[in-house]
Amino acid sequence: MSAPRIALVHERFTEYGGSEAVVAEFMKTWPGAPVFAPITDPRCTRTLLEAAGLSPGTSGTGGPGALSTPASELVRDTWLSRAYAAGGRRSHAPLLPFAPRAFRALPLDNAYDAVVVSHHAFATQAAFATAAPVIAYVHSPARWAWDSAFRAREAGGRAGQAVLTGLGALARRNELRAAPRLAHVVANSQAVADRVRDWWGLPASVVNPPVRVARFAPDPSIEREDFFLFAGRLVPYKRPDLAIAAAQRAGVRLVILGGGRYRQQLEAMAGPETTFLGAAPDDVLLDMYQRCRALLMPGVEDFGIVPVEAMACGAPVLAVGAGGALDTVVPGISGEHVPAGNDAEVTDGFARAMRDFDPAAYHADTIRKHAATFSPETFRTRIADIVSRNSR
Repeated sequence: MSAPRIALVHERFTEYGGSEAVVAEFMKTWPGAPVFAPITDPRCTRTLLEAAGLSPGTSGTGGPGALSTPASELVRDTWLSRAYAAGGRRSHAPLLPFAPRAFRALPLDNAYDAVVVSHHAFATQAAFATAAPVIAYVHSPARWAWDSAFRAREAGGRAGQAVLTGLGALARRNELRAAPRLAHVVANSQAVADRVRDWWGLPASVVNPPVRVARFAPDPSIEREDFFLFAGRLVPYKRPDLAIAAAQRAGVRLVILGGGRYRQQLEAMAGPETTFLGAAPDDVLLDMYQRCRALLMPGVEDFGIVPVEAMACGAPVLAVGAGGALDTVVPGISGEHVPAGNDAEVTDGFARAMRDFDPAAYHADTIRKHAATFSPETFRTRIADIVSRNSR
């Protein structure tokens, strides 16, 4: 029996993050499958190929006509990439209104047994470009389109709010148009599956995204220190402001690891108990995971890669009890849930959790064993089974 002919579709390759890491695992699952995206940046696609275990000179054998295809040709873009390059690759945002049309025009035709789509805004529009079954791996329906409170935090002012409101209406309309054409929906957490049910009216399986748990591990020679850690991009929805306010209230040390547009505002509100280290490479991140008392996750994440990385190092996680944390943080085993609520309630909850934190209540080996259940190998096995059952 011949291997299934699979095509992969992703939103865009403009920076490398969690959703791009999922695509890299797709590429390992179906070697040689072509990857379509309307907008690409060579720097991001180079990182993608490396993460997939490929180099520009290697070849793949997955898609029709793709025998011995050089890896550098596996990622295929559209005219939007040329427009992006012409603008100096400064921002992809002005091109997003054109993305639905670009997805619908992808050359998928009838050449594949299944199309696997990595979606968080417009990618499910690829369902209009093929008669093959389309399996959508949904990082989330576009939260800035469906959730007005989320949109207000991300907009960055009145002008941004107006732009996101218009773009959100386009995203909602297109997501709903594509939903009936999907053969199967896979959500990256139960919280995202609930959104798919509520916003699209569809059921969804849950397959948590892959986490590089083998890259992160406890070091018995390193002792835990007396600081809590926030790690991640400094953007509003991750709520580093709540971590800072809670540390001030509790009178405990906090280390902020990460960079972003929110940093100057955060530094203005922080007290002497908070230290900003900026963006850092994996070795610094690993060191901080191994030294911190616990990681803080005050924002509601779709899933949350960072908490699982920290748990792989034996660090417990204090997380707001909503979103992806309900999938990853097991109270009394790998950390604790802080009750969700308004900003004042969440701040009080984190302050109390940090003030009362007892490191002796957690065991690094138990935490790491839990983190191992989110390995890339587990992800590839589960997603391959779903696609196989839904291919023609």
